[in-house]
Amino acid sequence: MRRREAIAALTAMLAVAGASVPSSAQGAERRIGYLHPGADFAKRKTPSPHHEAFLKGLAEQGFIPGRNLVVEYRFAEGRNERLPALAAELVERKVEVIFGWADAARAAARATRSIPVVFTAIADPVIDGLVQSLAHPGGNVTGFSNQGLELDAKRLELLKAAVPSARRVAVLAEIGHSLYRQQKSSLESAARSLGLELHFVEIRGPARLPQAFAAIKAARADALLVQERPVFNFDRRGIAGAAVENRLPAMFEHADFVRDGGLMSYGPDFVDVWRRAGDYVGRILMGAVPAALPVQQPTRFELVVNRKTAREIGVEIPRSVLLRADWVIE
Repeated sequence: MRRREAIAALTAMLAVAGASVPSSAQGAERRIGYLHPGADFAKRKTPSPHHEAFLKGLAEQGFIPGRNLVVEYRFAEGRNERLPALAAELVERKVEVIFGWADAARAAARATRSIPVVFTAIADPVIDGLVQSLAHPGGNVTGFSNQGLELDAKRLELLKAAVPSARRVAVLAEIGHSLYRQQKSSLESAARSLGLELHFVEIRGPARLPQAFAAIKAARADALLVQERPVFNFDRRGIAGAAVENRLPAMFEHADFVRDGGLMSYGPDFVDVWRRAGDYVGRILMGAVPAALPVQQPTRFELVVNRKTAREIGVEIPRSVLLRADWVIE
């Protein structure tokens, strides 16, 4: 389904909501920017559930593309160096709000101090300098943190529970990230309490992934933890496939990795987060001020396990872990 078809389907599904659209949302067509570091959703064979959730959140505030809303889409196609220019384009288009995922939101925040920016997938927006505090953002930026510092340790704990025999865990990390030092320190502390030895494999871009897995193999790791980074999302199938090929039990942040063949994931329900982000954009269009909209954190988390992959790599997931899982792929 192409993007226009997805929007048309959503519009039809929400037709009944039209009768209850707030009067302030019924007037002239509004315009927002949608900035994403990845590939254009319209090129996918199936609709993006995150994009659809974002549109649903907007619709809950009375804004529907094709009726009273125009969405200016910009995609970096996996090339983060393009994000500043794309963000500048949206500023030139005089959009009323810019929504951005991860690095896209950072680029948007650097491009404007006046246009509201709503972000998702930022581990610590205070450390990144995007907001003054979570409760009181204080500027033109607000959104949804993904609790990256806390969740890495939880993923390591769940990986150990799923593979009790593991002693040495490789960590696929992106060096140069703003939170890299803090996340590394947090993981090392968690590893000590679990009796694990960590081996960090640091890369700067997707082109280095083959060398990274060669290093992981040379380290004789028993398992793999892949940190949450957009650069890894761009090659989910490649990373999941390499882990299976090397018979490595791998833990990811995003359920999409597990659907693409990875062993397990633990992280926020991103569909819910994107719906709430759409709601925030809608609220700003209705007059809310970003400085007064607190940065929110995930309220729903999902543990997903792929038993088919477990069988393929010769791992028996303990029943205690399977019972904790929200989804089990057979």
